[in-house]
Amino acid sequence: MKGRVYWAKYLYDKGITRNILFSGSSVYSPYYEGKIMALYAAALGIPKDHIFTEIRAEHSTENAYYGYKRALQLGFTHIALASDPFQSKLLKGFIRRKVDRNMMVIPMVMDTMNVLAPAMIDPQIDFGQAFHPGFVPISERQSFWKRLRGTLRGNIDTTIYAAPVSRR
Repeated sequence: MKGRVYWAKYLYDKGITRNILFSGSSVYSPYYEGKIMALYAAALGIPKDHIFTEIRAEHSTENAYYGYKRALQLGFTHIALASDPFQSKLLKGFIRRKVDRNMMVIPMVMDTMNVLAPAMIDPQIDFGQAFHPGFVPISERQSFWKRLRGTLRGNIDTTIYAAPVSRR
């Protein structure tokens, strides 16, 4: 998670992206992953008005799909997935087949991350802002096979984030 936030900051600082959307529900802990990453990104200096969240995704495929749909809902027109090399490779085919052939994938460059690593800090954030009351771990809500299916193909609800909110 830390690497993904720093990769997003690097892309923002280099002008490669103007807005960042962090995706992730509360899956194994009672904190929304998307909100935690957004709090860290803001603490690292990315302006809050350029940080957005998606908190429904519980699997990587859902992160890609719901993140894309949320970005469209926000009015974004150039959308890419930025993640670690493993996730990027895993999701590239899924994105082409099930999300949008024009959605780009920007895998984390490990040489760049190694250069950034010595300066990576753990800023103080208010975790309470990302707390999910009534949280139940996914392992108690879904069987192993349903979780595996979600990881491989997604348990995607195509009605989520269907309506536009605003243009950016």
